[in-house]
Parts: sequence; structure tokens; C-alpha cells
Amino acid sequence: MTEPLRDNALPRRVVVTGAAGKLGRAVVAHLRRVGVDVLAVDRTGGRDPRDVAGEFLLVDLTDYGQVVEALTGAADEHAGRIDAVVHLAAVPAPGLLPNATTFANNSAATYHVFAAARAAGIKRVVWASSETVLGLPFDTPPPYAPVDEEYPPRPESTYSLNKALEEEMARHFSRWDPELVLVGLRFSNVMGVEDYAQFPSFDADPRLRRWNLWGYIDARDGAQAVERALRYDRPGAEVFIIANADTVMSRSSASLMAEVYPGVEVRRELGEHETLLSIDKARRLLGYQPRHSWRDHVDPAGRGRTPGADPVSGASGSVGA
Repeated sequence: MTEPLRDNALPRRVVVTGAAGKLGRAVVAHLRRVGVDVLAVDRTGGRDPRDVAGEFLLVDLTDYGQVVEALTGAADEHAGRIDAVVHLAAVPAPGLLPNATTFANNSAATYHVFAAARAAGIKRVVWASSETVLGLPFDTPPPYAPVDEEYPPRPESTYSLNKALEEEMARHFSRWDPELVLVGLRFSNVMGVEDYAQFPSFDADPRLRRWNLWGYIDARDGAQAVERALRYDRPGAEVFIIANADTVMSRSSASLMAEVYPGVEVRRELGEHETLLSIDKARRLLGYQPRHSWRDHVDPAGRGRTPGADPVSGASGSVGA
């Protein structure tokens, strides 16, 4: 069995793509708090980088030359060696753009980041894969629960197909350069505190959120997972499911599976609200441990926000640009 992660040092200077998205904002803020020098990168039409807090560069990731310039520290006012890349930028979900447009944007962006990092001699890349490669939406029932990283990707949309291909691409990049550390984080549905008020309403119909087995990831825990992934130092390509420790539901996880997926094998006794997107591998190898829950901010009975809850700044957004 692979040994758990040591408490390795963080890279000194990191590029974060998709920095204006919901998860991106949380990641940039978190990494800066723990002392990382972050160059935030995004493509946001008409935005002046001087209006963005901290170091920021407008980059179109579908243009390889722009990506190379950003990752080699060649852009004026942003010089300096880049030690690692966190790639979050993407069309963030299926159905937002035509399928071919989504595929063309996301596949080019990720290839350019991987290739430019390799060309620049950057040995550590963390990127946003997706829970969708597990078979979302689960119209076809999952093979078992909690689902984990042990069965092959089952993409059911063009968006998910691209994520599955990114994971395969990472394996080949790491084969070409055995020193590369490529960590794919299969993020669940990213949520901020401002989203939690709606959660008690999900109990009215357990099928409403069955599409991802009632999972979610608090943006702050997503940022923690990125930090843990940046400390991971084992060469090769590895993927991890990143979700919160609980579900979005007030009902027990066992009762949800019994009602909605009665024919699916549940492989262990479940905690009352235990996530059905297994985070065991991330806990074991990354040292990831969720610190937040929607239950800390909203009464599950729907009576409003828990006193003293601290809101997350920023409006709802996307994983990437």
C-alpha cells in the first residue's frame, strides 16, 4: 500500500488558472494565506488586471503562446520562476455551450497547460478533473456505493468525456517525463456558504440531487484539497475524489440508497450522513480532511442560518473561467 503523504513544503510561486471562478477565488485566497506567491490567471472579457486584488494576468488558455509566456515568467511585471500550476479554468459544466465548443475550449486549455508546464520545466501540476467521470448523472446506477477511484471513467456527456481524456493525457505526460507530478482532483459540485440556504429544500424530493449521489464540496475545503495536492510529491499521474464528508441531505445516506438505488451494492455500513463519493483515498494519500459542512451554517430543518456563521465573500461562479 502506498504510504500516506509526508508534510512536504509548498511550492513558492504558483500559477492558478480559472482564478475568477468560485473555486478559483477560494484557492487563490487560501494559498496566499498560507504564504504561497500566487499569479492569478483568468480570461474575463474587458477586465483590467489592475482592478483585481493581488497579482493577476489575463490569459486565453486556448492560445498556447500566451500560456507559455505566463508559465515561463516572461510576461512584463510578472517575472519569476513558476514552481507549480493549479489548473482550474474550464467551461465549468455541460450544457452551457454547444458540445463541440466546450470540448474545443477545455481540451485545448488543458493540453496547453500540461505542455507549457513541461516546456517550462515545471514538475508539479494540479488540475480540476470532475466527479462527472464517475458516471454522472447517475441515470445508470453506479456500480456500487460509496463510489471511488477504482472503476474506469464512465463519461456521460461531452464535458465529462473531456475530463476523462484529460486524466488519460496526464498519464501519458507523466510517462514522457517521469519526474512530473500530476494530480487530478475530481471535485464535486462546488458550493459557497451563500448556497446553503437552499439545501433544506432538497429533502422534499430525494431524486432531485441523485445525479451526483447527493454530494458537494465547500469551496474552502476544495482549496484545502488543492493545498494538500501541491504538497504531494510522488511522480506520476494520480486522481482523487474531492467531496465533503457529508451529503446535501438531512436524511440518512443508507435510506437514500435504499429508496433511490435499491439494487446497488453498499459496500460498508454508512455513517448517518456519510458522503457517497468516497474520499478515503484523498484522506489516506493527501491528508485531506474536510473542515466544513452546510450544517454549520443552515439549520437542516430550514429555519435559517446558524448564529455566528461566517459568510464566504463573492457571488456564485464557476470552477473556472
